[in-house]
Amino acid sequence: MRGWVQGCTDVNECENPNPCPFNGKCKNTPGSYTCHCPFGTRGYGKDTCRISPWIVVVPAIFIVAFFTAVGALVLYMWRRRSKEKNFKRNGGELLKHHRVQIFTEAELIKATNNYDNSNKLGEGGFGSVYRGKVVGDAGDTIIAVKKPKDLHKSLIKMDFQHELQIVMQINHKNVVKLHGICLETRTPLLVYEYISNGTLFQHIHQNASTILRSWKNRLRIAAEIALALEYMHSCAEPPIIHGDIKSVNILLDHNYSAKVSDFGTSVLISPEHSNMVATKIQGTLGYIDPEYLTTGIITIKSDVYSFGVVLVELLTRKKPTSFITRSGESINIIHYFISSVKDKTFSDNINFEATSEDEMERIGMVAEIAVKCLDQTSAKRPAMREVAEQLARINQELDSLTVEENNEETNCEVDEESLASHSTSVICETSQHGTSSSPF
Repeated sequence: MRGWVQGCTDVNECENPNPCPFNGKCKNTPGSYTCHCPFGTRGYGKDTCRISPWIVVVPAIFIVAFFTAVGALVLYMWRRRSKEKNFKRNGGELLKHHRVQIFTEAELIKATNNYDNSNKLGEGGFGSVYRGKVVGDAGDTIIAVKKPKDLHKSLIKMDFQHELQIVMQINHKNVVKLHGICLETRTPLLVYEYISNGTLFQHIHQNASTILRSWKNRLRIAAEIALALEYMHSCAEPPIIHGDIKSVNILLDHNYSAKVSDFGTSVLISPEHSNMVATKIQGTLGYIDPEYLTTGIITIKSDVYSFGVVLVELLTRKKPTSFITRSGESINIIHYFISSVKDKTFSDNINFEATSEDEMERIGMVAEIAVKCLDQTSAKRPAMREVAEQLARINQELDSLTVEENNEETNCEVDEESLASHSTSVICETSQHGTSSSPF
């Protein structure tokens, strides 16, 4: 045998030049030898050694993991720098000095469940509004996030700066409150308080709503809208023309109090002026001041006209673009309402019954206010201060009548404190965000 000499002595084949192919490891055995494949290979050493898959897979895994980690780090750094760049470009450094909360992009993504469609409250030409929930130490806060469409970034920035400049001037209980902003996104986001009971439009034109069955509620809502507009016209610095007053832009909170919203078309004017030339006509068909349409000049009286349309909507529960047929002729509801008030036949147009002659008399007063607001000539329309004071006075008189009726039935004393709550004058409040300077 090959491994034996003279039949008794074992020959160590491994001492000779390595007999194992593939540079394998030789091991002597009695009368023979074995070959072991080198590290990283496997097989029968004397015949073949193949490269082990692990010698490729393991390094490949480490290489992929390394480059993945590097890529993730680069992406993280890029996103961080992008957010910082967006923050500065959107005026973040200036806004740090104002008392407005700055949200991170991650906070709003978490609050809205990544802007899930189930949280979408509405959508318009500007973009979409989403409901969100922010968890804080003081408890959960429900918010509404205004997310603009991905339009040209310069236009988005202009619109954002314009709306932010306006809402930061306002601090009034009947105007939707700005909670904060997010500047880390390419298109900045505005974060408003969440108003839970929808729009006035929904309550007017959906028969399922019961809140407007009461004339007292309709009058109160009208008075609250008037107070908000009066504040914007007379108390904000500089004065603000809303530019798109309509029932869709009036929200109702958990107490069904009115909140004016959407300042995307609003205009800031200098205190010594009450109008400005618009670069383009903006607004909603049926609510736009006809004088504004023909001249291109928007004034504070344009808001007065739009408010008059909302009053007609509250009284008749009909859309301002609707028509009615009389004597075979189709007439717009606004024009027909005006003529019916002048003819003393407006009671045929209101969609509820007055509970008394006194209440009907005050409904007539509100109808006359609406007609004055709807005058085709802006100079003849009343100022919102006058409108707000008249509606507050009518509201107070209605409360007095209610108390008197209750006294007759129950001999209760008049609650003077409740009467005093309906002020007949407007008090200007200082904006919580400050009005001495603007971030832009």
